[in-house]
Amino acid sequence: MPRGWGVRLAPPMWFKVRAWITFGDDVKFGDGRARLLELIETRGALNKAADELEMSYRNAWGYLQELERAAGFKFVERAPGRGPQSGMRLTARGKRFVERYRKFRVALEATVDRQFTKVFLRAPRRRRSFSA
Repeated sequence: MPRGWGVRLAPPMWFKVRAWITFGDDVKFGDGRARLLELIETRGALNKAADELEMSYRNAWGYLQELERAAGFKFVERAPGRGPQSGMRLTARGKRFVERYRKFRVALEATVDRQFTKVFLRAPRRRRSFSA
């Protein structure tokens, strides 16, 4: 039946999950900080990563400092060299942390996806009635 003939089509339904790893009570590590760290690694510089995320260098630097203080270890280090070879990269520990975070997120999404499908998208089973 064409739209507008009294049939209302429901918009597709899906879930959205936000998750953070917290250090203490305040500092959170989530998808935004993970993306910043990944961009630092691929672009080789904090200013390039910040530009891509449309954030100021100062704000990005503040995020990093806050994160490192709260976590108790360095996520980034200066890359040795001069000119185009110099810049910033993730420490080995920073890389491991981001890799583990991404692995955690994939597992979390899969678990939530299964539960969402089970609860909202599968047709309810009909109960059998037993007549005496």
